[in-house]
Amino acid sequence: MLRDHRSVRCVIIGPEMLETTRGDSPAPTQPDQQPRGCLFALSQPPLMIFLGVIGFLLLMAAVHDLFLL
Repeated sequence: MLRDHRSVRCVIIGPEMLETTRGDSPAPTQPDQQPRGCLFALSQPPLMIFLGVIGFLLLMAAVHDLFLL
């Protein structure tokens, strides 16, 4: 049942997988473009609609708690 694992050889990595050099340079960088921050994310319409709906539901829950309970 027990085997000597030193005698078992598995070769998974072929020589084409060991080649890591590239003929061309990696993806070009654009130094003039600034990274986008959280204000860009907040300006997206689907996110603003979602946050508006959540805010409206919280407002309705607060009004219900204050005036109807």
